[in-house]
Amino acid sequence: MIRVPGTFRTTAVALIFTALVALSACAVTQPGGSPGSVSPTPGPFNPSPSATPAMTGPAATGPIDLTITVTATPGAAPANYRLVASGATPDAASTVPDPAAALAALEQSGEKIFFPASAPPQNCTQQYGGPEVATVTGTFKGRDVNAAFSRTDGCQISRWQALAPLFGGTAGSTGAM
Repeated sequence: MIRVPGTFRTTAVALIFTALVALSACAVTQPGGSPGSVSPTPGPFNPSPSATPAMTGPAATGPIDLTITVTATPGAAPANYRLVASGATPDAASTVPDPAAALAALEQSGEKIFFPASAPPQNCTQQYGGPEVATVTGTFKGRDVNAAFSRTDGCQISRWQALAPLFGGTAGSTGAM
């Protein structure tokens, strides 16, 4: 039997505890999501959450009129799209490549993609998804929208992929140009 000095055991237990605490900080849960999903964090491409309450009533199902500007790389000419819809049907004025898919992505993400509920900042994986940036302005179900999207970390990549059809991509793609 090998005897281990008490200070070594104490140090080993402290290191294991510290590692477990650090790992638990990586398990981020999005409100309404499952463990391991990511949540948006405040930053230049995701403004701080507002305390604006969720809408209910007729405006919650109101019209959608969004202008989307996507820039593939810094200095590149932007691609401009528009999504117009009343209810679940895209209008003929829509210019996104697949208006039905873009509308479905918005409905699946809900208004939280533009108006996140107040929540503490979340840890995001430090990965880079590309230089693409997008801005979305206009009206979403009776509320003014002015949102920016990028692919600068795991949280931002998740937001981008959720709305890929709105940015000219297909569901599950990056929407990169």
